[in-house]
Amino acid sequence: MIDFDDFLKVDVRVGTITHAEPYPQARKPAIKLTIDFGDEIGVKRSSAQITAHYTPETLVGKQVLAVVNFPPRQIGKFMSDVLVLGLPDASGEVVLVGPDQAVPDGGRLH
Repeated sequence: MIDFDDFLKVDVRVGTITHAEPYPQARKPAIKLTIDFGDEIGVKRSSAQITAHYTPETLVGKQVLAVVNFPPRQIGKFMSDVLVLGLPDASGEVVLVGPDQAVPDGGRLH
């Protein structure tokens, strides 16, 4: 169990994917994402293993949730700034988490 203050340490924000491209150099099939989190946080990048349900073309314009306060992580030759959030489907493939209505980029999960 954690207390509410621990939860508040994890900064989950919404952003809009502005660019997506295949990442064939990744160990597992992945897509490189560029995500706009609004003025406060800005534009960040992420690598996500989401190729079972998404193509780069279908991702542009999609709003997603991501943890924005983890340190950057090197994924092969790519530096990932944020952790995009998803849930496994019945086969274990990732389905992205996002709002069901448009919201302002940078909004914090609460």
